[in-house]
Amino acid sequence: MRNSADKIRGTGNPNVCVCERGTMFGYSDLIVDPRNLVWMRDANCPVLADITHSLQQPAGRAIGEGGVASGGLRNMIPTIARTCAAVGVDGIFMEVHDNPESSPVDGPTQWPLRNFRSLLEEIVEIAKVSKGKSEFDIDLTPVGEEF
Repeated sequence: MRNSADKIRGTGNPNVCVCERGTMFGYSDLIVDPRNLVWMRDANCPVLADITHSLQQPAGRAIGEGGVASGGLRNMIPTIARTCAAVGVDGIFMEVHDNPESSPVDGPTQWPLRNFRSLLEEIVEIAKVSKGKSEFDIDLTPVGEEF
């Protein structure tokens, strides 16, 4: 991501961020690999996570007579949000709706407004206690009797 971010900065725009939105896996599933959130820091700019988009299942839902629409894994939104907060992202993006079942677009991955406050409070608490941005000093020396 560093090269892409540097290209944008090269135009004179210093306002750059990178965003994890899921990686296509198989035919209709986006997944989040938490390693990407760490590797994206190499771009030297804020790392964001689009929680709800990353749980879409493109063309994963049949509609009408042979039509398709995006499905999604709404029930996994808290899991991915917690993971991103623990890893230490700089910000999150979530589609929130007062009635997700009636949403004309991306309904299966919209988070219910009535549950937003409690999830957001939990994410903030995880982010406060996480050492997700800290490198871990891995000691590879053999363990002796002191262990």
